[in-house]
Amino acid sequence: MEFDDDAQLDGSQVEDRRGIPGGAVAIGGGAVGIVGLIVALVLGLDPSMFSNSHSSSAPAAGKATGTAQTSTCKTGADANKRQDCRILATVNSIQNYWQGEFANRGKKYSQADSVLFTDRVQTACGPATSAIGPFYCPGDHKAYFDLGFFNDMGRQLGAQGGPFAEAYVVAHEYGHHVQTLLGVRVGNDRQGADSASVKSELQADCYAGVWTHHATTTPQASTGRPLITKLTDDDIARALDAAESVGDDRIQKRATGKTNPETWTHGSSEQRKQWFTTGYQSGDMTKCNTFG
Repeated sequence: MEFDDDAQLDGSQVEDRRGIPGGAVAIGGGAVGIVGLIVALVLGLDPSMFSNSHSSSAPAAGKATGTAQTSTCKTGADANKRQDCRILATVNSIQNYWQGEFANRGKKYSQADSVLFTDRVQTACGPATSAIGPFYCPGDHKAYFDLGFFNDMGRQLGAQGGPFAEAYVVAHEYGHHVQTLLGVRVGNDRQGADSASVKSELQADCYAGVWTHHATTTPQASTGRPLITKLTDDDIARALDAAESVGDDRIQKRATGKTNPETWTHGSSEQRKQWFTTGYQSGDMTKCNTFG
């Protein structure tokens, strides 16, 4: 995965709250992360208790810069050297694509910021900890990432990792933002192999694949050139490996030696690979109808 060295990054799309205390802590947020999934799927709990938690006493956090490390992420060359700059550049590329795709379909794309945080964070969906993993909060239209998650993905679930495995995770969360803009709702159907929760997660995987298909051809407005200049077969393989690593069956089997589809919330490893591949090979969001 390589970025155009001369590309100018739009730092306004990422809030850097690393190093800012997150206030009161509760398991909560937008979507179930790795640790939450393991606990829920192993103990047979309702995964909805780990998602969409709200606290009336916890206000949504406003713009904050924290240590403002991403303020030094200026160009694609920076993204080729640093993880946080790479996440910023990936967000820029994803939103460049979806803005154009929505416009082509006569719709308006509203930007979603990403928030980098450490340990804990306040959101419009309530306070959350890093144990949630990356998540999207529809209440404030923001995606949240503790960058330590990407190391945990390898240690806990055996993913190969790498820059494009990270990009897949970011693109998946932005898939949830696309769903929000299109009016997709899960409601209380949050558990089971055929649940709306599983269908929603698989659709977000497909949308991540759609962006991947167009990643090296989507131009930046400032340069007229694609921000991402190169994706290799190894990059795609690592994205597929990351998708497989967060399948419900693989998480359950790794933790207990057996699987229980009745408690699934995100889909099987094979399904997650399949739907990412569907989006990647077609490049067409209309092929991502997991609800059909």
